[in-house]
Amino acid sequence: MKAKAAKVVFGAGLVLIFVLNSEPLRAQEPNATLSGTVTDASGKIVANAKVSVKNLYTGQAAETQTNSTGVYTVSNLASGDYEVSVTAEGFDTQAAKVMLAAGATQTTDLTLTTPQGQLGVPGNNPTAAPADNLPNAPSSSKTAPSLEDLGFPSTATQGNAKEQALLDKRTHMLKIHQRLGLITTVPLLATLITSVNAGGKNTSTTSRDLHVALGAVTGDLYFMSAYYAIRAPKVAGTETRGPIRLHKALAWIHGPGMILTPILGAMAFDQKSKGEKVHGIAAAHGPVAIVTAGAFGAALLSVSVKF
Repeated sequence: MKAKAAKVVFGAGLVLIFVLNSEPLRAQEPNATLSGTVTDASGKIVANAKVSVKNLYTGQAAETQTNSTGVYTVSNLASGDYEVSVTAEGFDTQAAKVMLAAGATQTTDLTLTTPQGQLGVPGNNPTAAPADNLPNAPSSSKTAPSLEDLGFPSTATQGNAKEQALLDKRTHMLKIHQRLGLITTVPLLATLITSVNAGGKNTSTTSRDLHVALGAVTGDLYFMSAYYAIRAPKVAGTETRGPIRLHKALAWIHGPGMILTPILGAMAFDQKSKGEKVHGIAAAHGPVAIVTAGAFGAALLSVSVKF
């Protein structure tokens, strides 16, 4: 029963990890639709215009054409940020950034203008396109920062769809990192609490099994969180500021601590199991665990409390 209790706790941790990571996967289901009408500067419809819809996160693109009424429709799209561009003979290419929500139908109309030098073409007097339709403009999504939010001048963001896609991916991964980090605090605190009664000669005590199981769940969640932070793509030209500097500095304490704590714990466990008093480097297991937990908690507070 004692070993079974440890397995139950460990299994619960695995279920928690699965539930946590299932949300981003559901958000990627291809059930969104993008449609709109393409017209010229005078408001006339443009039939047979080529429409391309590109996912800025994955790079996948879908193409279609406007029908006789100037309408286009692209279905089965995953949620995320997209660039929709339209080309037609006799007109400049126009593009706009669109954010699609899961299961939603988004309408984005575009206006085509004639190239400079064709001002005399009847019915095609150039009109400035809306700001949202500028080619390669930064994403207008309020849920993710744009390149301009990070201090890039507007001239530098034109044509930087690739950099914006990297920024969107980094934001997505860091959100998962943050979520995993917060959830890790639950088994971490439980591990510290159960450590009080985890000693003794009897290696099969319930408290000891529970302590080990909680420690394993804590380590799994912690290193999953660290993975998303480390693998999040870097955007050239960005600067680490304020609390983020402290957050990263503390990682140099709780990171090695999360590696060293279970090693020292295994040594102390072995010594206790043999009826020996914990000695040598294994005696540092408790203090290292406390320092590690303290640094981890401070890292969370550094990005949760404004100062």
